[in-house]
Amino acid sequence: MLPESVQNLIDEFSKLPGIGPKTAARLTFYLLTKPKTEIEHFGTAILGLVENLSFCHKCFNIAESDTCRICADDRRNDSVLMVVEEPLDVIALERSAGFDGVYHVLGGVISPINGVGPEELRIAQLLARLETDPISEIILATNPNLEGEATAAYLRSKIIEKKPGVQITRIARGLPVGGDLEYADEVTLKRSLEGRRDY
Repeated sequence: MLPESVQNLIDEFSKLPGIGPKTAARLTFYLLTKPKTEIEHFGTAILGLVENLSFCHKCFNIAESDTCRICADDRRNDSVLMVVEEPLDVIALERSAGFDGVYHVLGGVISPINGVGPEELRIAQLLARLETDPISEIILATNPNLEGEATAAYLRSKIIEKKPGVQITRIARGLPVGGDLEYADEVTLKRSLEGRRDY
């Protein structure tokens, strides 16, 4: 009953996480009330994600060039490496202003039920960094849920095999079990970093 272009946009919005058919329809009809220039800016912003962004060749955070701003910053302590699941985790941790090291973004967690094994993550690249970068401590900052804990345990075993002398720590339990880093407040994240312990 709807024009094809309207239905297509509803269908595309519905594919986004947390957006159901009703919310997708509401967003689509909201856009229909806006001037053409605003819709063009919206479309340009979405296209910019594909055209202007890539992943940092070193840490796999989102970047606008080959190297992200964090890896390019020579004031960062490159001997301390924090391993996180997603770029949103980097943003959350940077907001806390409690960490001056560098990151490695895995691109997810080990989740056999979802068909994600270690091969689908950037674990090989992490282990390669142990040989090339002057890393003395690795902080495992995966989310404190079942998949995050399993991934941290797997990483620990692989890191010990590759570089036995490196210190491995895990962020403290200032975060709620089952929660995600991206939703935690700055104070909780900062305390989690300050209270990290051997793992």
